[in-house]
Amino acid sequence: MTTTQRTPERVAVVTGGSGGIGGAVARRLAAAGTAVVVHYSGGRARADEVVERITAEGGTAVAARADLADADEAAALFAAAEEHFGGVDVVVNTAGIMLLAPLAEMDLDDFDRMHRINVRGTFVVSRLAARTLRPGGALINFSTSVTRLQQPTYAAYAATKGAVEAMTLILARELRGRDITVNAVAPGPTATPLFLDGKSEQTVERLAAAAPLERLGTPDDIAETVAFLAGPGRWINGQVLYANGGIA
Repeated sequence: MTTTQRTPERVAVVTGGSGGIGGAVARRLAAAGTAVVVHYSGGRARADEVVERITAEGGTAVAARADLADADEAAALFAAAEEHFGGVDVVVNTAGIMLLAPLAEMDLDDFDRMHRINVRGTFVVSRLAARTLRPGGALINFSTSVTRLQQPTYAAYAATKGAVEAMTLILARELRGRDITVNAVAPGPTATPLFLDGKSEQTVERLAAAAPLERLGTPDDIAETVAFLAGPGRWINGQVLYANGGIA
């Protein structure tokens, strides 16, 4: 559902838009006047809530489901953006999962599941973005600050995000002459329900104290970074931005 029938100036597809960070990104882009396709995989109710909040605040949004690792379903997601809003200018790829275990104990089925969603899913969406983004567009993939923190139990997850960084930086060079920026955002510890689930108060306090700003990030912090890359940050291209409050 949308609040208006006019053709928006810019259109964004936000994968994982039903999640904590994805929902904040969708709302922030909508607040800037961008029409948003809020992608979800299994969280239809949460995606609808994001859409309802956007429309209640005067924005324009629609929810759409897809298995992003399935090329046909992902293509249908982009087709929905074309059908509803006439094209795509911004793609924000927040969809991903994190399964933790020491490398020697990591279940290979869990590793394959992360690889399918985090790596293959990002690759499929990035390929579609490269083919469909209009001039002046932006692709923003998601990595993690863990790729340079070397924290135990994160090896498999960090490996998938290292792959995301590699494809992102190369794609930025491959799109020379298209006036399309390609970057990755690498959040640090961010206070989402998924991040906080299962962590003790002491663990949360320790993680919050790690940054010089002495707090956890918020989904809105990450959304502001994305909004900059999606809008005024046109001279930033082929980079990984660590949005983590200064964690080394």
